Amino acid sequence: MKKVYLLILFISFSSFAQKTFDNIKSEKLGEERRITIGLPASYEANKDKKYPVLYLLDGDYLFDPFSGAVSYGNYWDDIPEMIIIGIHQNKDGERFDDTTIDQNTGLPFEKGAKFFEFIGAELIPYIEKKYRTSPFRIIAGHDLTAGFANFYLYKETSIFNAYICLSPELAPKMEVRIPEKFAKVKEPIFFYLSAADGDIKKIKEPIDKLNSNIKIANNPLVNYKYEVFKGTTHYTEVLHSIPSALYQIFEVYRPINSAEYNDKIAVLQSGYAEYLENKYNAMSQVLGVQIPVRMSDFKVIENIILRNNAYSELGKMAEIGNVNYPKAMLGEYELGLMYEKQGDPKHASKKYQNASQMEPIGDLNKDLMYEKIDEMNTLAKKNR
Repeated sequence: MKKVYLLILFISFSSFAQKTFDNIKSEKLGEERRITIGLPASYEANKDKKYPVLYLLDGDYLFDPFSGAVSYGNYWDDIPEMIIIGIHQNKDGERFDDTTIDQNTGLPFEKGAKFFEFIGAELIPYIEKKYRTSPFRIIAGHDLTAGFANFYLYKETSIFNAYICLSPELAPKMEVRIPEKFAKVKEPIFFYLSAADGDIKKIKEPIDKLNSNIKIANNPLVNYKYEVFKGTTHYTEVLHSIPSALYQIFEVYRPINSAEYNDKIAVLQSGYAEYLENKYNAMSQVLGVQIPVRMSDFKVIENIILRNNAYSELGKMAEIGNVNYPKAMLGEYELGLMYEKQGDPKHASKKYQNASQMEPIGDLNKDLMYEKIDEMNTLAKKNR
């Protein structure tokens, strides 16, 4: 039975993305550049849905591990579906020319400057014209390409919202320039940095300096995480970093778990419904991911409202229910529950009656509404 289950999981994960290849004619590079494209399984079926895009430098070898991590996270609804673009840089050692920098200025130079422009001026517009993309873009790389990806932070407005830097080889002055940029940013940005305890001194020391300087910058708009993985090499640490980076970036997307509940919700004195609304607004506004409020999250907030006798907040829950599920009985049920808990069975009965004429959702159905109506009418008669 276990083997069958694992096989089903394997099939589910492998069918998650439609993996294709494309060649882009680049005027900036004066050549064609091959890319791998991974589309989510829902892409063709859901014609209105837009997806975040993950751009991978060193896409030749980073595409599959990233794709696998995204597939696994999405299977458990911890990570949203996304489009993955892998840029090939290792057929003839292109990555070395692509990441050329001027050692004096610490900036992209010659082929490096052309490759920098290729991504911003050609690749991204090409992808966004051809596919349904949301405004949220991630860039990731390893060693040389991880360091190179950080050059997009130097621009006045970053074209990427999140950066995943795996054991980066930093350009001169980068450990100072990045924190200076972070101190000034006015929009949310995600930055994941990792290293191996087996990294050579030439790589590790600048990374440690960068980490220290980012901590000093201390801008709350920068969602920052730094990890050093013990017992790893420059190459093996990549497999440790990828899921950690993705879970950092998409933390707000995840369904409410025990840690979020204990650390962020249970400590509130009020505003439980507002917390739920803000969580899903952040998904939309920051991550570009729009999904209805999960019923599991809705029930978590409803339960804590009832436990703490914060019955007036059920009105806000009704608003959230009506916005996310306008045809369902959820919103009217919440209003009925509010009136019931506030000792007004007459108005509660009316709301439950309204709910009974709408579509069932979760554990709410017509039979339950009829039971609540009878219960409220009985109470109303006793109160006369």
